[in-house]
Amino acid sequence: MSLFQRRQAQHDEYGDRLPPGQKLTDGWPVLHYGGVPKTDLADWRLEMAGLVEEPVALTWDELMALPQVTVTNDIHCVTTWSKFDNVWTGVPVAEVVKRARIKPEAKHVMVHSYGGYTTNISLEDLDREGNLFAHTHNGEPLAKEHGWPLRLVVPHLYFWKSAKWVRGLVFLPEEQPGFWEMYGYHIRGDPWKEERYS
Repeated sequence: MSLFQRRQAQHDEYGDRLPPGQKLTDGWPVLHYGGVPKTDLADWRLEMAGLVEEPVALTWDELMALPQVTVTNDIHCVTTWSKFDNVWTGVPVAEVVKRARIKPEAKHVMVHSYGGYTTNISLEDLDREGNLFAHTHNGEPLAKEHGWPLRLVVPHLYFWKSAKWVRGLVFLPEEQPGFWEMYGYHIRGDPWKEERYS
């Protein structure tokens, strides 16, 4: 069976659950730019700045004191793998964002990670039900290579938008490209539209 036939068979089996051009994996490939940052939870902060009434910096204990949820979703990497039925535990994005008191002119967000990675996302895509700042995957703390202690999870976009080792959000009036977007990746990254590259 050719690669095309295998992918067509998967699409026949999973229908709209598997975006075009994707293949299902049981594993969880490790892909990121640069090394895994070293993190001390005593010094860790989740900062929010830019178009906010006042900058906010949550400590790890403050973040963990916020309401927690467990959600199940599918994830889709721009490199063509998809992983179904991921169970995440963390803090809903909406619970974090409302503490920033965002100004009305904020329409976009630059997500910053420990290690220097950035990715852009519209505020509409970020502040969506089901998105969360996750610390646990399938009942276990995130592995370091998968973003421990905290990663953003935005399952309706390609997974490079779900930044690992997240450390801050900067609220912006206009869209700006993040790291991979500056190298030709699509500015939004919708898997069902195959928005892989610009």
